[in-house]
Amino acid sequence: MKWTIESGLTPQHIHCDAIFVPVTKTQTVEGGISEFWDPLLKDLEDSRLFDGTPHRTFVWPESFRGRTRLLLFIGCPEGILTAEQLRLVAAQAAKIGTKSGIRSAAIQIPRTMVSSMAEQTPRDAAQALTEGFILGSYRKSQYKRDASERTEIDEIVYYMKEKMDPAFEAHWAEGVSRGVAVGEGTCLARDLTNLPGNMLVPDDLAGKALQLAERYGMEAQILDEQELEEKGMGGLLAVGKGSIHPPRMIVIRYQGLNTWNDVIGLIGKGVTFDTGGVSLKRASGMEDMISDMGGAATVLGVMEALGRIRPKANVVMVIPSAENVMSGSAYKPGDIITTLSGRTIEVLNTDAEGRIVLADGVTYAKELGATRLIDVATLTGAVVSTLGDVATGAVTNDEAFLEELIASSRRAGEKIWPLPSYPEFWDKLKSQVADIRNQAGRDAGTITGGLFVGTFADGLPWVHFDIAGTAYLSKERGVDPRGGTGVLVRTITDWICRQS
Repeated sequence: MKWTIESGLTPQHIHCDAIFVPVTKTQTVEGGISEFWDPLLKDLEDSRLFDGTPHRTFVWPESFRGRTRLLLFIGCPEGILTAEQLRLVAAQAAKIGTKSGIRSAAIQIPRTMVSSMAEQTPRDAAQALTEGFILGSYRKSQYKRDASERTEIDEIVYYMKEKMDPAFEAHWAEGVSRGVAVGEGTCLARDLTNLPGNMLVPDDLAGKALQLAERYGMEAQILDEQELEEKGMGGLLAVGKGSIHPPRMIVIRYQGLNTWNDVIGLIGKGVTFDTGGVSLKRASGMEDMISDMGGAATVLGVMEALGRIRPKANVVMVIPSAENVMSGSAYKPGDIITTLSGRTIEVLNTDAEGRIVLADGVTYAKELGATRLIDVATLTGAVVSTLGDVATGAVTNDEAFLEELIASSRRAGEKIWPLPSYPEFWDKLKSQVADIRNQAGRDAGTITGGLFVGTFADGLPWVHFDIAGTAYLSKERGVDPRGGTGVLVRTITDWICRQS
């Protein structure tokens, strides 16, 4: 999309295909939108066609200079708006605009925008609106032979009737730039998560990472199966043994500081397809396991955003990637695995494979200099039983660290729910024959799965996010489409930028 900021304009100066008009219930009755549209809105309210109910929309064709221009009315909440409400309004506008086949649209920025917003800054308002437009415009790739070409919105114009203050315009432009970065990072994560398993094996995922690193001048490293063997990454090798597509350890480094210290480690589970291995999953719903690399997609989306924003921070991204399938060479329940850390794992269930590959990923991130660790994974079905597809579960060994990320999640409009890490839960991971076992039974499955990964942090500040419920949706909701959501790209990017 092309983004333009204009001031000193009225709707009569706008030459776009459509104008997005946010409207509250009060404004449909009392006016205050525009002398041109207030009578129309009153008529629509009287005829019960549109009354400004939040998230309701109405399309009105307006004759304008010999052609038809669309007015897209979007219901908006009353009073002080949060960034999330602005994001939702923009996403709703983008969805209806895309369906209407428009190529360009404008939205008026009221002078009261900042005072009418909880965050009180034009940068946050611009970022929220821009993210909303990008996220709402997202469409999943189609592979139909006769699929029609999709109409995309190419241009968004932000305009103000009054002349903009230079400082306001500069902050607004900064917010737009940040919104584009985060929105595009989220869409990249969505695209990767939605790719079919035959189009994204570990080597393909490594190729996508290399392209991203080259695009932004970042250092990248890919370890193949021989190098994994030499390094002693027995966890990743074991999970990938059953597949004809060998595993890969994928690394990207972003250096925004002069020296390589205070390094944030992002580790994403990159299981490109998961049958459960020998502990085979049920056939019903297995097709959704294309999303089992949702954690990898998230951390790659964050790196995309960082490449655009260029914050003053150091980040190392690590993705242990494998296919977990069943064959004569697949690892089995009862196997003992030696990981990169030297710890041994007793395998009780080959479908608890994500934590095994993450064990090597976390250890490798530490070797590469990470001093704080965030891992993101579609780890357990138990988190879906607990939180559904609404919130991401979190486990940590550092509550202050997690609270910072939860604060960022609120700004980003994403939901995170912390789970306890009492000593009794750690005890459930003890094995009689190895250092740790990969399953502790059905009780507290999300917590013990997360704590398994945390064992390999070796006391460094660490947060685990279980996105098994939130990475892939069965139906559209809010700014998120059906399928891959790119969950936590916005949250983690916000947190990293605030560290800098």
